[in-house]
Amino acid sequence: MTKVASTVTDSAGKVEGQNNYMRSIIIIGALFFIFGFVTWLNSVLIPYLKIACQLNDFQSYLVAFAFYISYLVMAIPSAWVLKKTGFKNGMSVGLLIMSVGAAVFIPAAMTRVYELFLLGLFVQGTGLAVLQTASNPYVTILGPIESAAKRISIMGIFNKVAGALAPIVLGAIVLSNADALVDSLGAMSAAEKAAELDALAAKVIAPYLVIVAVLIVLAVLIYFSSLPEVDTDKEDETVAAANTNKKSILQFPHLLMGAFALFLYVGVEVMAGDTIISYAAYGQGIPFTEAKFFTSITLIAMIVGYLIGIAAIPKYIKQEKALQISAILGVLFSLSAILTDGYVSVLSIALLGLANALMWPAIWPLALANLGRFTKIGSSLLIMGIAGGAILPLIYGALSDAFSAQQAYWLMVPCYLFILYYAVAGYKVRS
Repeated sequence: MTKVASTVTDSAGKVEGQNNYMRSIIIIGALFFIFGFVTWLNSVLIPYLKIACQLNDFQSYLVAFAFYISYLVMAIPSAWVLKKTGFKNGMSVGLLIMSVGAAVFIPAAMTRVYELFLLGLFVQGTGLAVLQTASNPYVTILGPIESAAKRISIMGIFNKVAGALAPIVLGAIVLSNADALVDSLGAMSAAEKAAELDALAAKVIAPYLVIVAVLIVLAVLIYFSSLPEVDTDKEDETVAAANTNKKSILQFPHLLMGAFALFLYVGVEVMAGDTIISYAAYGQGIPFTEAKFFTSITLIAMIVGYLIGIAAIPKYIKQEKALQISAILGVLFSLSAILTDGYVSVLSIALLGLANALMWPAIWPLALANLGRFTKIGSSLLIMGIAGGAILPLIYGALSDAFSAQQAYWLMVPCYLFILYYAVAGYKVRS
């Protein structure tokens, strides 16, 4: 009887453990949905603010710069916040900070002051820095490290479904009649032009009020949720022994190169998603009525990549091999975008979504391997790598103004080549 009772107890414990695991995955999945929705609104904000605030290419890509540079500035403070709050409460803090940033869009739209829009984007990015510093390592260490890329791929589907919806929703609101407005601005008087641009700017007020409300509600729900805390300060014996002589995060070269690979990956991912609407409209002459859908196509391609990752990793392919294949595809699609024209060129940029899909899921576990008590600070270093989304699109914008939007995509090729090196050899370097 004792043996049977023990077996029943063990079975009940396993079921409860599985239920807690699935509940945690769903909650974190909701957070990744929010990441994607807020992040990929930028692809519409860039051409929208270019019109509303009368900007050139370089100035318009300050949207991406203001949003992503916050990851570089705030990543280390985010690690300090998590030290005090833990992962779970840190997620709530991040959501509340994001709501403040979204709220800044209201006075920005009312005054049509570009600097206020940029401030709102920076604050939103700050909240996401806290949120991502907590959630990404949480997903990585919630289960076996060898299946981490699969779990992050699942999160990526939540993220990119939201990302595919975001530009369609916001684009339908703020870019409706954009082609006609751009064509007519030149014939308007200064007063008429100001009135039309003020009306255009006001279109973002309602959607951002909704975003503020959703973020606050989600912050409260996360705070009172049953999401378990994970203690990364307690290492297993093997990791603890390997880290005995490690005093600094700078003593993990595989992490440092992983952070740089992540910097380049985020840069090319943001370039693919955030430049494609402007490239299609201004670089290839495709109307805004069609161009506004291309970011969604890019993100749908990423979803396909994530589904492949979920099915194949680690059963058929290791995460480092997936990263190698992804980098090679990145080089090929980049060259196709540069060497072709029209819809083929634009769709080559969209297909970079497929190439980029498994890079984030693969780089994180490879870079965080065997960090033990250094996991939180290592995670914050990787989050700093997201600043690639600030720097590379800005360089792209400058190259686009100096040469052409198409030739500026040459910037992508060396980025994918370094990621290929990391996938082949860089992640193995331990000293």
